[in-house]
Amino acid sequence: MHGVTKPISVEPGARARIGARLRAARLRQGLTLEKLADAAGVTKSFLSRLERDETSPSVATLQTVCGALSLPIGALFEAPEYELVRGTDAPAILLVGEGAHERLLTPRAQPRVQVVRSTIAPGGNGGAELYTLDCDVEVVHVLAGAIEVVMVDSTVRLEAGDTLTLSGREPHTWRNVSAHDPAEVMWVIAPASWHNA
Repeated sequence: MHGVTKPISVEPGARARIGARLRAARLRQGLTLEKLADAAGVTKSFLSRLERDETSPSVATLQTVCGALSLPIGALFEAPEYELVRGTDAPAILLVGEGAHERLLTPRAQPRVQVVRSTIAPGGNGGAELYTLDCDVEVVHVLAGAIEVVMVDSTVRLEAGDTLTLSGREPHTWRNVSAHDPAEVMWVIAPASWHNA
């Protein structure tokens, strides 16, 4: 059974920008420009210009390059996949602790990463007990104010602009030690802490 071929809609005079996708496919496979050029029977300089969208290949040449990458040619022209969460629509969640207003900035169904923005009131904290998250890595970035991250053997003070990266399996908690100022914090958790739920 033959599939339906849909025409690619391109404005008159516009050129499809495929270079970034070709380069990403090459890098995913660990290929140098030279290796891919040899496999596709084109010059390294041509391939470099193609990846920068500085030249338009013939259909036959594009098929050859895609064949060398085991990449379906149609993948170069697919609309990008993305999900948008507007700040005003981000759902409120409770990650851990008290005194924090938290919003989930990534889609709930996204299993690979979870981004949470917290406004932590003065005195707000992650609880008296150290905790761990079901993730490989946790990144804490302070947008405004300051917090302390307490671990088994150390305490790290983070101020606006500071970023701490730690294992999700590292027991820790956090606190806003200010008596007057809230703290704005971004948490990046990978994979999402509820990915196995």
